[in-house]
Amino acid sequence: VEGTPLEEQPRVPVWDMVRMIATARIIMPKAMVRLSAGRVRMSFEEQAMCFMAGANSIFAGDKLLTTPNPEVNEDEQLFQTLNLKPRKAFKNGEAPLEVKQIPMAQEV
Repeated sequence: VEGTPLEEQPRVPVWDMVRMIATARIIMPKAMVRLSAGRVRMSFEEQAMCFMAGANSIFAGDKLLTTPNPEVNEDEQLFQTLNLKPRKAFKNGEAPLEVKQIPMAQEV
């Protein structure tokens, strides 16, 4: 992404992404493993492989990112094809009860 320390680095190959996602899922089985920046450059099949490897979250829309996201109808088509059900957004910024807040570590 332009303006970041990694802007001159080559794109990460999709197989490396799939391995990273699968590793994250194994190590952190309850974590939200999110696909976000760069999804517009990923094919439908590449995104599907990432979900099959363990990704379980995306950013929809462009409000929270510095790079564009796929159109909402494209995400809906991907979810429908993969038989994924979108989770409703948190209301009033509050996480659901099953998500526990982890206290911040104290500085040493």
